[in-house]
Amino acid sequence: MRAEAVDRAVQDAVDEGIPGIIAGVTGIDGVRHLTARGRPRADEPDPLRADGIIALYSATKQVTATAALQCIEDGLFALDTPVARLLPEIERVGVLESVDADGTPHTRPPRTPITVRDLLLHTSGFGYDMFDERLALLARSRAGTTTPLRDSLFQPLLHDPGERWTYGISMDWLGLVIAAVREQRLEDVLRTRIFEPCAMTDTSFDMPPERAARLVPAHRRRSDGTLRPSPAIPPVRPEVDMGGQGLFGTVADYLAFLRAWLGDGAAPAGRVLRPETISWAVQAMPGVTVHPFTSAIPALTRPVDLFPGRAKSWAVSLLRLEEDLPGGRRAGSLSWAGLANVHFWIDRGSGIAAVWSAQLLPWFDDAAERGLDAFERAVYS
Repeated sequence: MRAEAVDRAVQDAVDEGIPGIIAGVTGIDGVRHLTARGRPRADEPDPLRADGIIALYSATKQVTATAALQCIEDGLFALDTPVARLLPEIERVGVLESVDADGTPHTRPPRTPITVRDLLLHTSGFGYDMFDERLALLARSRAGTTTPLRDSLFQPLLHDPGERWTYGISMDWLGLVIAAVREQRLEDVLRTRIFEPCAMTDTSFDMPPERAARLVPAHRRRSDGTLRPSPAIPPVRPEVDMGGQGLFGTVADYLAFLRAWLGDGAAPAGRVLRPETISWAVQAMPGVTVHPFTSAIPALTRPVDLFPGRAKSWAVSLLRLEEDLPGGRRAGSLSWAGLANVHFWIDRGSGIAAVWSAQLLPWFDDAAERGLDAFERAVYS
């Protein structure tokens, strides 16, 4: 890797209209390069800092998956444990059969129970409204009403558990399971068992004022191409720690987390996972096929087909590439993303991992997609 090539790729993406980008590359032994270009807000002149706090969105999922694997190692549950044994309230969830024009859902009981494996591999049947028109209709019917955050997780399943892969709120439910069996807030579980061993000092669900001052706001691209920064400030403490989307942290912290996956579970202040657990978790999971994403809410996501034409599979909460990417990552590499164009990958074959954060909506915005590709090519230059 040539640092100047990485810096140039990041700057080119900013020059193309992305307000600011923080990106970094790490090896097993530590950060190799960390850079920030642009501004945290499109309407202000202050430069973006590399220690800016970003919303990780679905990059949270791999942290929660790691905590779930720790629970399996500790014998608190098994992959095929029915979730209802751990959280009886999940039995309120039914399978969606139809939705009336006014948003009234019609459901039936699932034919099979949701297991920990289903939550971990996204085969539970839970989806996201931004990818499914029926769930989007349900969400629109509730617009203007106040629903407790935990209650919002009781959305219907799109199919029976175990039937197929569907990306959605499974990891939010898994976060609730972890908190229940550990009898702790998910924040405390992650801090003591992942953040502290990995020396991650700047990652949390919470947003006290001193952290909020460093928050990089997400921008949304409007239909005319202009960008609008989000005025929202996350709460000091969330109503629920959402294991599928709720963490805020720095790129440097997330690189520290990825090093544990590069290094067979080892971390500076203690082991995060056993080597044999990592070895199993990075393999292709039998019977799980990833499909392209449609867009039911264009303001949040474009239609996305990840690595079109490339052989790919699904590992534990991560997409696995089954062939080398020319000029990029090797076969066996793992990756995922957060909604605001936060992307990461773990290339164990090359001994590197990387994070690229634009804090820009919709997911896979054209400029963000081009910038990510250029960044990866620069990393492997």
